[in-house]
Amino acid sequence: MTANSHSIDLSTVVSEHLERAEPDLLRSLLQTFIEALMSAEADAACGAPYGTRSAERTNSRNGYRPRTFDTRTGTMEVAIPKLRTGSYFPDWLLECRKRAERALTTVVATCYLLGVSTRRMEKLVETLGITGLSKSQVSVMAKELDEHVESFRTRPPDAGGRYTFVAADAVTMKVREGGRVVNTHALIATGVNTDGHREILGLDICSAESEAGWLTLFRGVTARGLSGVKLVTSDAHFGLVAAIGATLVGASWQRCRTHYAANLMSVTPKPSWGWVKAMLHSIYDQPDAAAVHAQFDRVVDTLAEKLPIVAEHLERAGTDILAFPVFPKEIWRQIWSNNPNERLNREIRRRTDVVGIFPDRGATIRLIGAVLAEQHDEWIEGRRYLGLDVPVSTT
Repeated sequence: MTANSHSIDLSTVVSEHLERAEPDLLRSLLQTFIEALMSAEADAACGAPYGTRSAERTNSRNGYRPRTFDTRTGTMEVAIPKLRTGSYFPDWLLECRKRAERALTTVVATCYLLGVSTRRMEKLVETLGITGLSKSQVSVMAKELDEHVESFRTRPPDAGGRYTFVAADAVTMKVREGGRVVNTHALIATGVNTDGHREILGLDICSAESEAGWLTLFRGVTARGLSGVKLVTSDAHFGLVAAIGATLVGASWQRCRTHYAANLMSVTPKPSWGWVKAMLHSIYDQPDAAAVHAQFDRVVDTLAEKLPIVAEHLERAGTDILAFPVFPKEIWRQIWSNNPNERLNREIRRRTDVVGIFPDRGATIRLIGAVLAEQHDEWIEGRRYLGLDVPVSTT
């Protein structure tokens, strides 16, 4: 039950629960009071009670966000109020990063049981501040965390599944398989929802970053309801680009400007790197779409006179690197490169480097999935990636 007001008639609430003869009366009552308290705090943040017109109102509600809460009476799902501007989170009730901390603890236990070296175990334990774990704790925590991660990975997209902007990238991890250490790839897709917040859309682990792996990821996300995608930003990995075209029909592809700059430098003589980079950046530093395309043509013409191979490389990539100008200029920086996903990758590596080599793929999914679930919560509860004054959806 979602409490729309912090005003509760105690006798009426208790009477209703008793009449329904609910077996979990205490848990239901606790959920009612918790949601009433959160509603009161949200009202205070808005400057006026829920559903009330007031000149003192400074904000308004924007629905609810479900979150599981473990108590001595059992696990319940509480509805956290969402605000139209800014965010609200009940720090007095829920713990941020809870899932990721359990993820790291579980990985420690899994590594211990499967014989990871003592030196690496000590390093990981010291990093996390863990003094010891029993086998029973390992079993319970692993089962609980796996359920959380699987539920997060297979959930249907929010907001009717409509995400105008999607980004995709991969992270390499070392895993023990068949007595050998092999490289696996964590394929990750993120998107911007209709509220302007970023979300984690999908995670898969595969042996190689191939078209088959990306097809599996995107088909899974679209089967869960992903729709309305207008632009996908990524590097130029041939398998990824092919999978985007096969699954996200109607979406344009934006080649990451940072990755492309590195690709262009690979065919540019080193003494010319400085001025070629400056000319490439000048294409993006234009006030509107027409100016972007005009500057692109001028840069190609200039390069053709001095560096014809570089000019040809740039001309061939023109369609791929210039998909962004059809969208509002205010959001160009957020969609013309994959840098936001690169920052996400660095956070994943920061949390996984202490493990080094994962004992199996299950441990890899467990840790990365929990880190992504934590990041997803922070994005949803934090400031918008795209402001309210910029249209997230385009026709």
